[in-house]
Amino acid sequence: MICFGIIISGVAFGSAVGDGTVASKAVEAIARQPEARPNIFLFMFLGVGVLEAVPFIAIALSFYILLVVARVPQIITALVH
Repeated sequence: MICFGIIISGVAFGSAVGDGTVASKAVEAIARQPEARPNIFLFMFLGVGVLEAVPFIAIALSFYILLVVARVPQIITALVH
């Protein structure tokens, strides 16, 4: 259970920091070269899209740890009976 919480909180924090960094650098680049705005937006959205794939993978892996490796449903069932 602790691993599950650590993974989810770490991924959420890392994703938020990464999204903020990508967006801030895009705003800086647009401020320097306004004529390159369409290109910068394209690469910003590609970067954010790739960055947002990581939390989904981490959530899937953390559920695998929770349900298969740690066998939490079996433990809960044993505690209830």
